[in-house]
Amino acid sequence: MSKPANLPQQLDHMLRQAVALQHNGAFAEAEALYREILELKPRHFDALQLLGSLALQAGRLQEGIELLGKALAINAKQAPLHSNLAYALNALQRFDQALAGADRALALQPNFPDALNNRGNAQAGLNLPLEALASFDRAIALMPDFAQAWNNRACVLRDLGRSADALASCDHALALQPNYPDAWSNRGNALSDLNQPQEAERCYQRALELAPAFADAWNNLGLTQIDLNQHAQALLSYERALTVNPAAAETHWNESLCLLQLGQLEAGWRKYEWRWERSRIKASRRAFAQPLWLGDFSIDGKTILLHAEQGLGDTLQFCRYAALVSKLGAKVVLEVPSELKRLMSTLDGVDQLIEAGQTLPPFDCHCPLLSLPLAFKTDLASIPAQTPYLFADPQAAREWHERIAALPAARLKVGLVWAGGNRPHVAELRKNDARRSIAFERLAPILDVPNVRFFSLQKGHAALQLPRGELAFNVVDYTEELDDFADTAALVANLDLVISVDTSTAHLTGALDKPVWILNRFDTCWRWMLERADTPWYAQARLFRQPALGDWDSVIRNARDALVALSAAAKPAAH
Repeated sequence: MSKPANLPQQLDHMLRQAVALQHNGAFAEAEALYREILELKPRHFDALQLLGSLALQAGRLQEGIELLGKALAINAKQAPLHSNLAYALNALQRFDQALAGADRALALQPNFPDALNNRGNAQAGLNLPLEALASFDRAIALMPDFAQAWNNRACVLRDLGRSADALASCDHALALQPNYPDAWSNRGNALSDLNQPQEAERCYQRALELAPAFADAWNNLGLTQIDLNQHAQALLSYERALTVNPAAAETHWNESLCLLQLGQLEAGWRKYEWRWERSRIKASRRAFAQPLWLGDFSIDGKTILLHAEQGLGDTLQFCRYAALVSKLGAKVVLEVPSELKRLMSTLDGVDQLIEAGQTLPPFDCHCPLLSLPLAFKTDLASIPAQTPYLFADPQAAREWHERIAALPAARLKVGLVWAGGNRPHVAELRKNDARRSIAFERLAPILDVPNVRFFSLQKGHAALQLPRGELAFNVVDYTEELDDFADTAALVANLDLVISVDTSTAHLTGALDKPVWILNRFDTCWRWMLERADTPWYAQARLFRQPALGDWDSVIRNARDALVALSAAAKPAAH
């Protein structure tokens, strides 16, 4: 069929018709016309870019990217196309390319709010929150009623730990656009950071009224229900999120933590494997040629690598499984961080100990430490609960014994830890670290108990909170001499009790089978489950739980009363 002589006019007419259809919301009809134009003239710039934008609106991102790419091959001088391309690349989490696209748009048109907003989202995705904030601020300076930029700005303010500012930014977005589901959900996130779960819950519910299929809002609602001690409702919210987005790793992970908290261990361990799909953890997943062992094949006569993951406390808690693995006839190679290597040499069932980062010996299969409960189908009744499974070096313990004996006598010797590690670069960890830690001065009522000598076991930045001076506050501080966990173990072996927030030192004390009192946040870590004062993981551990989010006063009061009773029952100190 020959092309009509007046093709340019015909194409022009078709294009005007298509644009009018698109403008009136007749997207399918507009799309059909754009495709007809492209059959007649495959390199029709306007049809390519308009069809590309339509594909993006319909959520067909890959197709939209290809069409915009073809349009830009014809005319690369169009800032809006580069910006739209950046938007689509951001949606596919291809942040490097998105940033390059946004920068190209801004090179052509420096004061382009849309491109600045897309650049901010790319920078946020690349974990450059300060740069992202600058991009959003510029977009808003150019266009103060840009609701999306106010909302996106709230997300990076939250990443920067500025939750109150994030809340104000969401309020700006909602003043401009009251029915904006993302801004309602982000407002809930900011309120959750500010420990206002009731208010946060209201925001998520508003977001879900506006957008019932908003998977992130269902997931965030679940997290807030945990903060409100509504675990059954949280599971239902996660279920709703997964109906919308079955591949949401964060939601599967949150569901695993909730199941484990509820003591539904077998279902919880299965879901816990989703941790490796989470964007924050994916990068640290080990890519071994050897198969992952999850209890599904015989390891008799084989060499298995057990490798530490996540925090030091996790390693201290789950290294206990090495003995069970060894009993299956395997040769066990255990890889741990340097701080734990000397201590782990006392662990039963390990044939070879490797410091993380050193060359690994040959092995047949591997298992990360926190997958071992799944491999052994651990339930509440079958937790390998025998303690001690780690031991202090006898010679080092004797030396500490002599040093402590030279101090003025006291009925009880009690170790103290008041803060966990500080991981400010990750929003969820920053929140947990802030919630699980207390300031040293909060311990004042406990430090008042007579006939007790206290020993600081606090390492890291929070150790600076300890007042200096000879026996300040009746707290002896030898922490400068504690270089690794074997050193700490030798000191702890000489104490009657350790009082600690939820940190690795609490796990160390439990693993040594020494009494440990854990001062625990309300939205407890999954391993301590709910409402128990004891734990099946450590025979000598006792939990002092917050009755409500942030209520440390009653925790400290209860621990003080218990210490008064323990001190009264202890034998008078020998002089």
